[in-house]
Amino acid sequence: MASPMQTDIDEGLYSRQLYVLGHEAMRRMQATNLLLVGMRGLGIEISKNLALAGVKSLTLHDPEAISITDLSSQFYFTETDVGQNRAEISMKHLRDLNPYVNIKVHAGALDEATLKEFQVVVCTDMGMDAAMEVNRICHEQGLLFLACQSRGVFGNVFVDFGNDFVITDTDGEPPLSAMLSGITQEDPGLVTTLDETRHGLSSGDFVTFTEIQGMTELNGCEPVQINVTGPYTFTIGNTTDLSQYKSGGYVKQIKMPAKTSYKSMTESLAAPEFVPSDFAKFDRQEQLLLGFQAVDRFAKATGALPLPANAEHAAEVVRLAEAINAERGNQVEKIDAKLISLLASNARGDLSPMAAVLGGIAAQEVLKACSGKFTPIKQWLMFDATECLPAEPLPPSEYELSGSRYDGQIAVFGKTYQAKMLALNYFLVGAGAIGCEMLKNWALMGLGCGPGGCVHVTDMDTIEKSNLNRQFLFRTSDIQKLKATTAAEAVSRMNPALNIKCYNARVGPETEEQFDDDFFETLNGVCNALDNVQARLYMDQRCIYYQKPLLESGTQGTKGNVQVVVPHLTESYGSSRDPPERSIPICTLKNFPNAIEHTIQWARDEFEGLFRQQAEDANSYGRDADYIKNLKLHPGTALATLTALRDNLVTKKGGSMKECVVWARLKFEELFHNNIKQLLYNFPLDMTTSTGTPFWSGPKRPPTPMVFSASEPLHLDFVLAAANLRAKMFGLPECRDMSVIKDALQDVMVPEFVPQQGVKIQVTEAEAAEAQQGAASGQDLDDEILNKMAAELPPAASVAASPLVAIEFEKDDDANFHMDFITACSNLRASNYSIANADRHQTKLIAGKIIPAIATTTAMVTGFVCFELYKLVAGAPIEAYKNGFANLALPFLSFSEPIAAPKRTYKKFEWSLWSRIDIDKGDISLEEFLNYFKTELELEVSMISFGVSILYSAFMTSKKKVQERMPMKMSELAVTVTKTEIPPKQKYLVLEVCCVDEDDEDVETPYVRYKFR
Repeated sequence: MASPMQTDIDEGLYSRQLYVLGHEAMRRMQATNLLLVGMRGLGIEISKNLALAGVKSLTLHDPEAISITDLSSQFYFTETDVGQNRAEISMKHLRDLNPYVNIKVHAGALDEATLKEFQVVVCTDMGMDAAMEVNRICHEQGLLFLACQSRGVFGNVFVDFGNDFVITDTDGEPPLSAMLSGITQEDPGLVTTLDETRHGLSSGDFVTFTEIQGMTELNGCEPVQINVTGPYTFTIGNTTDLSQYKSGGYVKQIKMPAKTSYKSMTESLAAPEFVPSDFAKFDRQEQLLLGFQAVDRFAKATGALPLPANAEHAAEVVRLAEAINAERGNQVEKIDAKLISLLASNARGDLSPMAAVLGGIAAQEVLKACSGKFTPIKQWLMFDATECLPAEPLPPSEYELSGSRYDGQIAVFGKTYQAKMLALNYFLVGAGAIGCEMLKNWALMGLGCGPGGCVHVTDMDTIEKSNLNRQFLFRTSDIQKLKATTAAEAVSRMNPALNIKCYNARVGPETEEQFDDDFFETLNGVCNALDNVQARLYMDQRCIYYQKPLLESGTQGTKGNVQVVVPHLTESYGSSRDPPERSIPICTLKNFPNAIEHTIQWARDEFEGLFRQQAEDANSYGRDADYIKNLKLHPGTALATLTALRDNLVTKKGGSMKECVVWARLKFEELFHNNIKQLLYNFPLDMTTSTGTPFWSGPKRPPTPMVFSASEPLHLDFVLAAANLRAKMFGLPECRDMSVIKDALQDVMVPEFVPQQGVKIQVTEAEAAEAQQGAASGQDLDDEILNKMAAELPPAASVAASPLVAIEFEKDDDANFHMDFITACSNLRASNYSIANADRHQTKLIAGKIIPAIATTTAMVTGFVCFELYKLVAGAPIEAYKNGFANLALPFLSFSEPIAAPKRTYKKFEWSLWSRIDIDKGDISLEEFLNYFKTELELEVSMISFGVSILYSAFMTSKKKVQERMPMKMSELAVTVTKTEIPPKQKYLVLEVCCVDEDDEDVETPYVRYKFR
């Protein structure tokens, strides 16, 4: 099947990935032909990630037939495929992932002539002797090569990108920039940046300069290497012969290409280099490399891999490792027999999570080979998750294989463990990128696939085109379908035994009757696959309340993180928070932008105000008879709101496209000419501060008013987008005919602008805050003017009969004019302030608050999550669990033991964030409730609250009220005080209790879960 030519990049499909890799790297990938050898679980994971990424062609090679054991990690194989060729069956499914990638099968030998047809060759689960021979040819012919192996909870990746491989961007981070405040004339010259933010540069970085006044020789200079001397200073070369620095200027980091060379596999085995996968296991790297060679040598000698829990086989592998170590000149002092024995016992293991982890890492290395983007592994990466293994050795009978699709997992954990996995009930919150990968892993692991087991998945979103690049369970024909339902259907085809229930609901207080006590109490755990902090925190609280483990993860580009939350052992997700995003000061946004991010946010705000908020205000006026009266209660916004209402409903009502064009042209004049003129009237270009410093200096860039020209494409872009959005708001058809737009522009009368006196413009954040307070208090509000303006509005009933369309911002629809408006609006304002314009792609990233994403990171992260799930099923101690962070661009992997939940004590009681006081004595009275605390906890209750209502207080002034409440049942008391009925399915009341001890000292107690039904 021929694939459509990738003559250009499909930004609708690849948008999130483009923010990770960039256009140039994507173009290089689209020109790369790859060969992938081995189509078991690891091979299919790499192939899936590469197909989604969008390489030119992917050729598969595997002469072997499918066995039932392959189904342990190969998600495209089914029982009916057993006996057929692995590569052929894989190709049929992979072709559905991306129409732009040509996927085919090579059935012949892997000789030199065949290999030379490709730029990159990847070998998976191949014995090292065979891999060395393929690598020898690749190294000699200048082909880029990878090899990787998966053996139970052990895995490795090897990279050989030949001699003088060029890395165009080592880390993928945006180039840093900073504003300057000074440069000295000395050797070396000391550069000082403004102390608003740290420059973030490192010694050895290269930089160039722009907009410097005085020392102009540095503007646009060739990249200069720096030496950092402080958070706001660094030195460059000799500046003694340059002109004296006066003011202003920017420093910008320049990403310089880096060259690196690789040894062949044969050379590397003799003198290996490693990228650590876990700093706590730094001493295992050489041991594991010797162990993998020993396992391969065992298999070559005996014709089969060592058996699980076979002491004789393990001892032979250890002996072989010792022999190889001696051959290599004793790379390690002594072979770790216990570790190598574990590797030998795992050799027949085939785990979906390991395939996901190695498949994500290896696929990203392939993309580095294709594009030169990011730093490759040099040259070995060893990974293990031995913490998942049983604490004590299991009898060989546990590992007896029965021809089951789960045999690859049973070979690692045993049959008893597999039975537990089949019976699990888990709640997956989210069916996006992480959700799809997680469902695939769970189906292969057998989670919820047996009697009593079930996977619950919920997601309220529908599928969009941009999802298809990462959410591999979805196809083009699924666009606009519900994610949860579609994902459940797709994963059920991978394992028909999976018991899965899907929901199309958001998790939150509004769905607690759906996801109620009965629902949560049946669960063994919860896994978040969410993209927002608010929902994560909500699920964290639900897991604390129901005492359920929580698996938490997230990705951003090549970065990923994993956190495991274990009841009574670890802190919760909400125990620590990321610092809040740095917000743009209001005065910077409104009057003094100095970066493109400022103008994009300003344009985004303009969009919301002009096309959504104003329409909603008009519709509210039409619906609400008391709208004007209520508006006057908000004096800070009343005048501006009424002015906009009058414009939209009376004086500037959009009755035709021509009127919308006129409005857009006048809006251009207001935003990019008049407002700038007013700003310069208030603060002339030659103005100085009280200290004699020029007002327009440092972060304040002097603006220039924009003169409209119908021959300027950017000016017309703004008018076209603004007029069409205005037309949409009034229910008019769109118009893309530029001749119509230009004809309408000829008749626009633009009044001459005269700056106003007495206009206050806030310069500092303090002034902006003061202005907001003044507006809120209604300063200078003229009630007579408001009444007069309100009288000019049409009858509310006529507005209600023809409501305006409030436009909700949608970044991914290229035909709706939303991004057209924001891009043009932002770039016009940027031009006002001599800020470099941003293209639509970059503007969309910032305006849409898009999180860059790529399938490789997602696959790896879900694999890490599933390793933690293995430990939860086994009931592992806290030291076995691993929170993780990874950055595939560097590459960097780091793991740490979760932080234990802090504990506090009172007498014989010990409480943590997981603690609660469970009272299960039926629906008792308030008096009995108080006595329970006195007798069981030795505490005097001073107050009981339920939500925002106080049910009891020792300080109640009305003794009669206290006496009336004492005999009341607690549920009756809650209904009486809150005047709200308790839902019929609710079994518990959550009560907060304040207590004191016998010394009348306050004692902090956990909440009370009171069971009344």
